[in-house]
Amino acid sequence: MEGSICPLDYRYGRGDMKTIFSEEGRFLYQMKVEAALAKAHAAAGTISKSDAEEIARVASPGVVKVERIKEIEKETNHDTMAMIKAMTEQCKGDAGKHIHLGATSNDIIDTAAALQIKDALFLIDDDLDELLYSLAKIAKRERDTLEVGRTHAQFAIPITFGFKMAGYIAEVLRHKERLLEIMPRACAGKMAGAVGTGAAFGKNFSTVQRLVMQDLCLTYEPAATQVVGRDRYTELICFMANIATSLERYATEIRNLQRSEIGEVSESFDTSKQVGSSTMAQKRNPTDSENISGLARVVRGFVVPTFENQVLWHERDLSNSSAERFTIPHAFTLLDEMILRMTKVFSGLEVNAGAMLKNIEMSRGLIMAEPVMMRLVEKGIGRQDAHEILRTTSMTAIKENICLEDALRRSDDVKSIISCDELASIMDPANYTGDSGAIVDKMVSAAEEILGRKV
Repeated sequence: MEGSICPLDYRYGRGDMKTIFSEEGRFLYQMKVEAALAKAHAAAGTISKSDAEEIARVASPGVVKVERIKEIEKETNHDTMAMIKAMTEQCKGDAGKHIHLGATSNDIIDTAAALQIKDALFLIDDDLDELLYSLAKIAKRERDTLEVGRTHAQFAIPITFGFKMAGYIAEVLRHKERLLEIMPRACAGKMAGAVGTGAAFGKNFSTVQRLVMQDLCLTYEPAATQVVGRDRYTELICFMANIATSLERYATEIRNLQRSEIGEVSESFDTSKQVGSSTMAQKRNPTDSENISGLARVVRGFVVPTFENQVLWHERDLSNSSAERFTIPHAFTLLDEMILRMTKVFSGLEVNAGAMLKNIEMSRGLIMAEPVMMRLVEKGIGRQDAHEILRTTSMTAIKENICLEDALRRSDDVKSIISCDELASIMDPANYTGDSGAIVDKMVSAAEEILGRKV
C-alpha cells in the first residue's frame, strides 16, 4: 500500500509555503515565465501580440492540468518539454508554435525558481516580523526582571531576562538585514539559451532577457552558463541555516531554563487537556523547543549538498537537479515551520521571576564578586591585587559554605576599606545590571521602528 513517507506531507509545513513549492505551483511558476517570454518576444517584434496574449491565457491556473503534463512526461521523459507540449495543446490558432521560443529548459526552470524563492522569502520576512514582535514584547515586559547570567553553564553576574531577549532581537534584526541583501542575488533568473550566449534569440537577446526579468521583477545572471550561478543558492541555503541555528540557540536556552532544577521559564501548557507523557502524567516538556532543535539539524543538513551543487561539469550537467528538488523546498518549508513554532513559544512563554530570584540567592552572593573587586579598585587597590582578594575570599566562602558577604566582612583587606552598609549595597544584584535597561529600550525601539508598530 502506497502512502506519504515525507513528514512535510502530513506533519510539518503550512499551506502557503507548501503551495509555492508544490508540483502544481512549480508548473504554474514555469508557465508564468513562458508567458513573460512570449510577451517579451511580442514587444521585440518577434511574434504577434495576440499570440503572446493567447500563450498568457494558457499559462493561467486551471487551463493546463498537472495530470496532463505527467502523462506527456511518461512519453518524453522530460518534464519541461511535457509542460510545453501541454501548453501547446491548449493554445488556439498558431500561438503554440511560439511557446519557449529561443529558450532552454533552465531559462524556464531557474527563472521560475527565482520567483518561488522570492515569494518564499517574503513569507520568511513576515515570519521574522512576528518573531521580532514576540521578542520585543517579552523584552519590554521583563526589562527589569533580575536573572543570573551564566557562562560555562555556571553562575556569572546578574542580568535581566529582558536583556537576554534584547540580544535575540538584535540577532533577528540582522537576519532581516541579510534577507534584504540576499533577495536580489537569490532571486535571479536567466533567459540566455543553451549555454548562456543568447544565440537562439539573435539580435533581440538582450532586449528579451531584460523585458522578461523586468516583467517578473527579478534580477538576472549577467554571464550565465546554461544555469544561473549556484553560488546564489549556496548563499541562500547558508542564510536559512543561519536563521535555523539562531532558532535552535533560543530553543536550547528555553530547554535549559525549563529544566526542573532551574525552572526559570517554561513553554505554555494547556493543563486542561495537554499530555506531557504517556506514562509520567506530571510531565510538562519543552516539546516545541525540542522540535525546533531537531529541525535545525535537518535544515543545516542541506548546506553540504548545496555546496556540492555548485560544482557542475563545463557549462552544466544534471547532477544538481535532483538534489535541488529536495534542498530548496524542504529548507524553506522547515524554516517557515520553525519560525512560526518559535514565535508560538515566545508568545506563550511563562517567566518565573520568583525562581530567577531564588537562583540568584542560591549563589550566596558569589555572583557579586566582580562589583566588589571594582569598588576596591575605585578605593585605590590595584586591579590584580583586588582580583586576588576576591578570588581567595570567594574560595573561602565556597569551602566553608557561607555567603560571600560574610566572608568579605571577615577580610582585613576589605573591611578596612568598605563599610558594612556600603558592602551591603554593592552586594545587591539589582544594583549591578549595568546598562541592561537602556539596551533593552534601544532594541525594543529598533524592533518597533522596523515593524512600524508599538509592542
